[in-house]
Amino acid sequence: MQSGTLRGDHARGTAAVLDGAMALPRPQRFDVYIAVGGLLGGLLLVGIGLGTRPSDDPITLFDGPWPVLVPLAVLSGCELLRRTAPRTALLTGTLAVCADVVTQGSLATVLMFTDVVYAAVLYGPPASAHRIPRITGLLSVAGTVVPFALWREPEALLIGVVTGVVAFGPAATGLIVRNHRDAAEAARLRAEQTALLAEMDRTQAVTAERARMARELHDMVANHLSAIAIHSTAALSLEDPKTSQQALVVIRENSVAGLSEMRRLIGILRDSSGDVEPAAAPTLDSLGSLVEGARTNGLDVTLDVTHGTVPAPFELAAYRIVQESLTNALKHAGPGRVTVSVDQRDGLLTVTVTSPYGDRDGPSAPGSGAGLVGMRERTALLDGTFEAGPEDSPAGKIWAVRATLPVHDIVEGDTA
Repeated sequence: MQSGTLRGDHARGTAAVLDGAMALPRPQRFDVYIAVGGLLGGLLLVGIGLGTRPSDDPITLFDGPWPVLVPLAVLSGCELLRRTAPRTALLTGTLAVCADVVTQGSLATVLMFTDVVYAAVLYGPPASAHRIPRITGLLSVAGTVVPFALWREPEALLIGVVTGVVAFGPAATGLIVRNHRDAAEAARLRAEQTALLAEMDRTQAVTAERARMARELHDMVANHLSAIAIHSTAALSLEDPKTSQQALVVIRENSVAGLSEMRRLIGILRDSSGDVEPAAAPTLDSLGSLVEGARTNGLDVTLDVTHGTVPAPFELAAYRIVQESLTNALKHAGPGRVTVSVDQRDGLLTVTVTSPYGDRDGPSAPGSGAGLVGMRERTALLDGTFEAGPEDSPAGKIWAVRATLPVHDIVEGDTA
């Protein structure tokens, strides 16, 4: 049985019972088979003269085989509604089985009634599913105690037993099956939600990893490629052999450095290939070498660094921000001094890079425009603040990059 189908059928059946103007939905094919099979079985029992009570039984008010057909036909109709309108089928079937008691009775009628009780608990509303077993249980107890108390005959106990078998047994079975079905449905929904959350986490992890790789690739290679582009342009445009040779030396140095950075990135992506371990991530102590390389590329750079113990993620972020700022200064800045300041105090690591605001028609080397985006993302990942833009200074108009990283809070949290 499909739980989604069962719930949909129950919802449609309940709506049809509550709204009299609505027509009852068509019964399912399986319910039609049950109704037809029960009716044919009852007719066969009537044809061979087999009833549940003899004709001379005191409670048999309507003698003969034909009165048995009325409750039999009614219960067959109730089977058609067992899934689409279970409460209506149960109420009508209860009246029919009571009418069957005052006839010679039919085993087919009783069996169809037990199925109607079972279906009312399984497909009915949650309130009915818990109420019907209680009611039938009380009726079984009452059918056992009351007749025995009145008649003082052991045979009187059979009334309660029959009531329990015909009513309470199917109701209890239906409740057990319903609980198992609901538990299976809940487990299925939890599994679907878990799979959905896992897929969302995987997608977010892939997106974050791709963004991290893009930042690393841009920051590690862009500086060297920009220097290569600028000096190769100079070497091609100038006819001075000495200047061209100096440019080629710088191009070679940046090519080697860029290749080393690329190998490091490949080592990170492969998570150690087994033959060469990836180089350690750059730190604030490496800023001197970075600035020296920028001077080699033609920038007039000053460096001022004051820091204590800084966690590795903050050191890497600060290093990359300085690296990208120097790359942008190499491509965009006008003539003049570039200042780099890294200062740690009061739990904050502040990175400031200023350069003369260039008046060029365009950059000296092509760029992707992702540098500022990458710096902003690095800062945001560490809950810091970032700003970049032109400013006025005593020396004239400058381009300033400032990033503030809250190292103090992270260090305290790690220590705790």
